[in-house]
Amino acid sequence: MKWVALVIIVSIVTYTAVTLRYRRPGQAYQPYQDNKERAIVTRLRSAGYQRIPAVAERPADPERAAARMAGPFATVVDQPGGVAEELKEIFVDQPRLPQSFAVVRAPAEAVSLLAYTFQFTCALPDNKQLLSATYVYVKEQEMVIVSDLEAMEGELLARTPESTVQMTLPAGTLHPGTYQVTLIGQRQSKRWTLLVH
Repeated sequence: MKWVALVIIVSIVTYTAVTLRYRRPGQAYQPYQDNKERAIVTRLRSAGYQRIPAVAERPADPERAAARMAGPFATVVDQPGGVAEELKEIFVDQPRLPQSFAVVRAPAEAVSLLAYTFQFTCALPDNKQLLSATYVYVKEQEMVIVSDLEAMEGELLARTPESTVQMTLPAGTLHPGTYQVTLIGQRQSKRWTLLVH
């Protein structure tokens, strides 16, 4: 019996040493996620879209954060909710969108070499949802912003089913031109014009 235990211990130590020495750095291969991501990227390219990841933050003081945004704010108008059919066909899994948007503060102009920051207050389906990944899809002069929601783990609840979010597009991602920007919601979307210098 002691020889069996010894062989098991030696095998575990050898396996651990080899794994730690030759393991690929970074995240492990996830077949479903990786294949889904590859399919989305291929579909976006063939449809002529560029996808830009946006950074979403929840400011502690939304008024102060909005005051730091440069330039005059754009005129924001309501639009019907939902993702356009062209983009809907590209997604493997349909995003869980915010319900609607109460306030959108977006500068009307931006400089292509600087980050573009805007702020919005969105209505979530319930207190168990949080804003997750947000991507900006650009095709010619159209810019579509799609945020996905995720459920909070365990018994955690948000204080309110409304969330104020400050969204930032990284510097250098937008080319000079005039864009029609659409912030997509489930029941109601918002739209404004952005001039990039």
